[in-house]
Amino acid sequence: MAEPFMEVRGATRRFGGLLAVNDVSFAVRENEILSVIGPNGAGKSTLFKLISSFLRPTRGEVLLRGKRVSGLSPDAAAKRGVVRTFQETTVFRGMSVRENVIIAHHLRARAGLFGFFINSKKAAGDQRAFGKSADAILEFLNLAEVKNELANNLPHGHLRALGVAIGLAVNPQVLLLDEPFAGMNQDETARAVQMVKQVRERGVTVLVVEHDMQAVMSVSDRIVVLNFGEKIAEGAPQEIQNDERVIEAYLGREDDALGV
Repeated sequence: MAEPFMEVRGATRRFGGLLAVNDVSFAVRENEILSVIGPNGAGKSTLFKLISSFLRPTRGEVLLRGKRVSGLSPDAAAKRGVVRTFQETTVFRGMSVRENVIIAHHLRARAGLFGFFINSKKAAGDQRAFGKSADAILEFLNLAEVKNELANNLPHGHLRALGVAIGLAVNPQVLLLDEPFAGMNQDETARAVQMVKQVRERGVTVLVVEHDMQAVMSVSDRIVVLNFGEKIAEGAPQEIQNDERVIEAYLGREDDALGV
């Protein structure tokens, strides 16, 4: 039997007396979009940090193609193919869109830092390749028309798309998107949902943490639900909408919080 593409095994993280994530396990299929949802304080962001190696688990592990990635440095995890974007997109706002994406490629550089300092032949080759790749990514995400704009001048939706472009520059196998639809209006959300689906069509497996339930239900192949740090449900969107444990966990929120 083949190993799962990605596997979260008994992921647990304790902060002093607080058990933020407690024995969470699930598998991620290659080339799917899996969303992690739950009420505020459910442990979603902590779980994402464990998967992307921004936090070390107290117990448990995360495996990609059977090899452990939890406990590595975030850079080492990214080189293995696990790349995270952030809720507040981290960009160089004084640089152009294209320059931001080119810089993000440097995790893949063949030349060392000194090579770039003296502009060695290998470094020059890297720069040409990175520029070509950046242009392709920007075209793919419909950002080519703004590639020379300063990042600081971008509207909210384009800024989020730039965050995805920066993630794709690292050539991920798994891209973790932290609230990619936050702060968007209905039209922006629809475009962002389509963008996430296009990323999957590019051959990238996508994990999403998100509060916008309508977007989650439309973009996800499967959903994992957390409450008080524990997994309470897992399944297809329709299954999650009808799960009594999930409905109970969301009591007190708006009636249409789960799109039902």
